[in-house]
Amino acid sequence: MSETGNTFKKAPKRKAEKGRSVSVSAEQKQAYAEMIKEREQREQDYARHLRADESPRR
Repeated sequence: MSETGNTFKKAPKRKAEKGRSVSVSAEQKQAYAEMIKEREQREQDYARHLRADESPRR
């Protein structure tokens, strides 16, 4: 019973890892932006055809 003092000690804080950066060309940035726009458009088109008043099925 006398050794319970070590059980609930705080762990030492870890050093934060440095973030990594990636450099891409202008063409890749443009292609990525277009891909995001296409995905958003598809999601909007899909959501447009769903009925909003329908209750979730069980």
